[in-house]
Amino acid sequence: MTDPDMADRTYIEPMTPELVEQVLRKERPDALLPTMGGQTALNLAVALAESGVLEKYGVELIGAKLEAIKKAEDRDLFKQAMTNIGIKTPPSGIGTTLEECINIANSIGEFPLIIRPAFTLGGTGGGIAYNKEEFELICKSGLAASLTSQVLVEKSLLGWKEYELEVMRDLADNVVIICSIENIDPMGVHTGDSITVAPAQTLTDKEYQRLRDYSIAIIREIGVECGGSNVQFAVNPNDGEVMVIEMNPRVSRSSALASKATGFPIAKMAAKLSVGYSLDQIPNYITKKTPASFEPSIDYVVTKIPRFAFEKFPGSEPILTTQMKSVGESMAVGRTFQESFQKAVRSLECGYSGWGCAQVMELEWDWDQLKYGLRVPSPDRIHAVYASMKRGMKVDDIRELSYIDKWFLTQLKELVDVEQYLLARSLSQLTKDDFWEVKKRGFSDKQIAFARKSTEKEVRSKRLSLGIKPAYKRVDTCAAEFEADTPYMYSSYDFECESAPTDRKKVLILGGGPNRIGQGIEFDYCCCHASFALQDAGYETIMMNSNPETVSTDYDTSDRLYFEPLTVEDVYNIIDLEGPDGIIVQFGGQTPLKLSLPIQQYLDEGKPRCRSGHGFVLIWGTSPDSIDAAEDRERFNTILKELEIEQPKGGIAKSEEDALAIASDIGYPVVVRPSYVLGGRAMEIVYSDDKLVTYLETAVEVDPVRPVLIDKYLSDAIEIDIDALADLHGNVVIGGIMEHIEQAGVHSGDSACMLPTKTVSPSCLDTIRSWTTKLAKRLNVCGLMNCQYAITASGDVFLLEANPVHPGQSLLFPRQLATHWLNMLPLSCQGSPFMTCHSQKRLYQNMSL
Repeated sequence: MTDPDMADRTYIEPMTPELVEQVLRKERPDALLPTMGGQTALNLAVALAESGVLEKYGVELIGAKLEAIKKAEDRDLFKQAMTNIGIKTPPSGIGTTLEECINIANSIGEFPLIIRPAFTLGGTGGGIAYNKEEFELICKSGLAASLTSQVLVEKSLLGWKEYELEVMRDLADNVVIICSIENIDPMGVHTGDSITVAPAQTLTDKEYQRLRDYSIAIIREIGVECGGSNVQFAVNPNDGEVMVIEMNPRVSRSSALASKATGFPIAKMAAKLSVGYSLDQIPNYITKKTPASFEPSIDYVVTKIPRFAFEKFPGSEPILTTQMKSVGESMAVGRTFQESFQKAVRSLECGYSGWGCAQVMELEWDWDQLKYGLRVPSPDRIHAVYASMKRGMKVDDIRELSYIDKWFLTQLKELVDVEQYLLARSLSQLTKDDFWEVKKRGFSDKQIAFARKSTEKEVRSKRLSLGIKPAYKRVDTCAAEFEADTPYMYSSYDFECESAPTDRKKVLILGGGPNRIGQGIEFDYCCCHASFALQDAGYETIMMNSNPETVSTDYDTSDRLYFEPLTVEDVYNIIDLEGPDGIIVQFGGQTPLKLSLPIQQYLDEGKPRCRSGHGFVLIWGTSPDSIDAAEDRERFNTILKELEIEQPKGGIAKSEEDALAIASDIGYPVVVRPSYVLGGRAMEIVYSDDKLVTYLETAVEVDPVRPVLIDKYLSDAIEIDIDALADLHGNVVIGGIMEHIEQAGVHSGDSACMLPTKTVSPSCLDTIRSWTTKLAKRLNVCGLMNCQYAITASGDVFLLEANPVHPGQSLLFPRQLATHWLNMLPLSCQGSPFMTCHSQKRLYQNMSL
């Protein structure tokens, strides 16, 4: 959103009331829209309204008035509002001091208790207390986190089912339900950390209508005049009793999921409603035939699974509570729950090719560990369910321990039964009907290969020989009642394919998959800029990604969107279907990079032709071989010696003995990390043999296929990030040189940085520029390259790392401005014109600082 051409004027400033007031004083806007920026925006709006700033400058609050925001966020006011309309809330009380909280807990009379701070995002400061000590600790945290020093102490509804409804209202009081979402995890897990399914699967029509009526009554009672809101309910699975948990008077993380699940752009619609449009005046952007007042209806199932990063924080407990801990999520679409669930699991990129047909660690647990894994919510609880079923535990027993609804468990048990069927047959025995049934349930070729002890390539060959290919369906918001104008598609093993690929010149862009620490929104938006630039150059753009949170999966970012897992199988399927002229892998981070060599091999072997008639499908930009040359430490070391570029003394360990010998030779401290990782995952500074052995045993798996890199740690060195752009003709432009404020050893994604440099000598900068240019030319970089250097106290320069494919690790310049480089170029690809003289001149002008 901070792109200079996104708004008429953009202010990049801290989000504080004082600085917002300065902007209001200068710009004198007519209105302030606070419902798009999450909790930060709501809290700012409340502060500005209550301090009289909005009234002082004549600024109207639109979307949701101050009273509505406070009624939704203030726990006392919300509880009273629900009482007014006869909707139950859990027994609770509001505390503003620890003493008040303890008194409320005593009046409720039993643990566990839920603590929910007011005016916080993602449940920050809240949690579940199972005893007095935990209760006091969480209450202190919640009171400190709350904008109003106010927490809700609430009776636990652990084990109840949780549902969310996305609601929209306009100024004419028209209200529509956009989407119903059901949490597979029962109450007690934040909805952002829960596996969720849309539409709700286990509600009867009567129950759904009751939640629908409640949601409409709530948005009216709270007073959200127009825009989107999210209402969360708990339903007792034993008797159907309903209680409302909370209501967000703004678009939220769930709104993003609902938008991508239905194709209904909630934020875009909410913005139009805030300035006076009514729902019946806004066209449905997918069908172009119906108005937004038509409630979306979907004939498929969407599953979202969160992604976590507990491995980044040794000592942290991977236990899920009401405080959100996930760092990203994947989403998948299928004709059935089983299909979408399996696709979502493999979209997570956590080493699983689906649910089941894998050697999960939970299979080695004893019964007590398994029961604990089912009872206590964690990121891996769903794999504990699999292990329990494989070892013969009954569905009813799993239900009793986990409180996961029996319908979901029955669906999962059927997948285990299919796996048993596969284990009992050879690949040659699987008939065409067998393949159809297995693939309809979401099993990947890799899962089938695991079950049959064959290779993924053999399974794919067998499947294609039987004529089993995926069909692609369109997300149309209306269950095929009207034709979709926008090609937003998902795969399913069905007989009718709706994709209708064109014969235009086209490019397939591979996205970044689920956000995770070290790979997030910056990579995604680079993919967006690639799409925008290529559209300007006359190409049809095809986006492939699985992340519901990001801009690349907006239905209107690219000409065609495939909401699919980023795996070898799924990418091959799209290549065969679309026949693109080019494939871009260099903007989505490590996810598409890991696919680049298999894709290149597939292209070399199969020689798929472009549908446009312009030859064979190619990977555009920096070649996979050049990418591998930078990632493979042995190849990279050879290149650096050839170019006479210095790097810290180090080596490559393929065994524990190698590692200890290298560390002894170069001396401690050393930096150790596995190869082919992003964001410094499993990277540590080690100071002794004992610590090195512990690292090798716990952090990474050391073998010849996955070597460990060991380098001398340069104490008291300055770290530098540099970003460059190179073309096929050997032209290299330095985009920016950034100096880290922390010394080398703090990951560049975590370090404070400044641009331009302040303490680096001109001679060191000249060396850095020279080495970067030589390296870009030697690696045949076509596009972006980021390098990291260390400068010692004596002025010696060492190259730490080179990334010849994406916008680097810097937080200020490379992640933001590098995305605009594509917009300056007509095209960046192999075998195509790269830059005209005019665009070269414009590029150099834009890169000056």
